Amino acid sequence: MPATGAGLLRFFEEETPGIRIGPELIVILAIALIVICIVAQLSFT
Repeated sequence: MPATGAGLLRFFEEETPGIRIGPELIVILAIALIVICIVAQLSFT
């Protein structure tokens, strides 16, 4: 049986082992990467 039913995705978070990363951490890391890139570009030019 496919993992989709009626156009909806089913997520099996309880059965999947591994590192759990929250969405807030992803947003913070993305913003930090953008800031680091801007600072590096300004300092090396």
